[in-house]
Amino acid sequence: MADLRSVPVAPGRLPGIGHLAALARGPLDFLVALRESGDIVRVDLGPKPVYFLTAPRLHRQALTSPGFSRGRIYERARTLFGNGLATSDGALHLRQRRLVQPLFHRAHVESYFGMMLAQARALSDSWSHGQVVAVDRAMSDLMLKIVVTALTSRDIGRSAAAEIHRLMPVIMKGIALRMITPVHPRFDAAADRLRALVGELILGYRASSGEGSDLLAMLVAADMSDEQICDEVVSLLMAGTETPSSTLAWIFHELAQHPSVEQRLHAEVDSAPVTLSTLGQLEYTRRVVTEALRLHPTLLFTLRATQDVSLGGVQFPAGVEVAYSPYALHRDPSLYPSPLHFDPDRSVPDVFSPFNFGVHKCVGEHFALAEMMVTVATVAARWSLRPCGPVREVLAIVPRPRSLPMRAVARVGTSCFPAWGSA
Repeated sequence: MADLRSVPVAPGRLPGIGHLAALARGPLDFLVALRESGDIVRVDLGPKPVYFLTAPRLHRQALTSPGFSRGRIYERARTLFGNGLATSDGALHLRQRRLVQPLFHRAHVESYFGMMLAQARALSDSWSHGQVVAVDRAMSDLMLKIVVTALTSRDIGRSAAAEIHRLMPVIMKGIALRMITPVHPRFDAAADRLRALVGELILGYRASSGEGSDLLAMLVAADMSDEQICDEVVSLLMAGTETPSSTLAWIFHELAQHPSVEQRLHAEVDSAPVTLSTLGQLEYTRRVVTEALRLHPTLLFTLRATQDVSLGGVQFPAGVEVAYSPYALHRDPSLYPSPLHFDPDRSVPDVFSPFNFGVHKCVGEHFALAEMMVTVATVAARWSLRPCGPVREVLAIVPRPRSLPMRAVARVGTSCFPAWGSA
């Protein structure tokens, strides 16, 4: 069994700062290129080494191993998330998962379908033919509205919703930097205010009588402290907004770049109105969403060895930091031929899991898929979104478009563009 001294060091290391300069120049390209150095590669973040797993088999093995807990990046995220499902570990994580998971069983998620559809239709109805839409912001606002509505439907929650909508863009843009640097005043102030706001909501729910069907009412009814409920609410707000909104923005960008994909999607959504019963029949729509989750996934996860662990023929002592990048993994040509090509018809290997593996698999998977599919089907039934310029991918928890202005073109024969018109 080899020790860590046998692990190759990634190119670009400089004395004192390690690979920080290489990461700063181009973090996305740097992570993708690591596979060229081996299955396990050492990256020095200043004086602290992190061992990146680039081989798909090691990625899944580490995630399902009891010898690893969450790593350093999650410790910094606790500024916002506390000990919610997004950051907790061990017995606490297992307990909270058992309490929260029933909220996201398929049958309960289906009860939110009407609300998701109404919100998506309201957005679609607000556009006009030829309008330039900031699609990235529109998708972020829509996902946040859906999550906040699912979370709190009582009158006492409505006044808080507007402020949550104001705070979340600041938090979403700043959280990736906060995980890298310990000082980020604007993010910290927004995070503190969001947690205070959620705390006020919880007190209001505690004081009100009667049971409710929204997520916050069910969390308050569960066996949790107010602080733990706050941690879970903040986790739900972020998880239900960040990945789905970024994925949706990329979907509409990719559809504009691939007319044949868009045509097949349009043909499918034209075949029947979007309803709860027809949603499961939208197989190609699901494939479009899945392919976007593959090509535009979460950037990075970290793990920490809690005991001596053998992985890939290397012995990892307790305390060592390990990392893996779904973003880089999903661009591995040995798994995905022509990995940068958007192809909803491609088959996906067993290692593909956009919602993670093992005990930390996202409990909100069904909710996220439902809100994305409803949105794609609803928008595509009425609109084609055409690009207004080049799109630049930027660093975030889920790398996103820096901006995504697109022109809304009403589809011929829709209620907003008559069949005799011209696009």
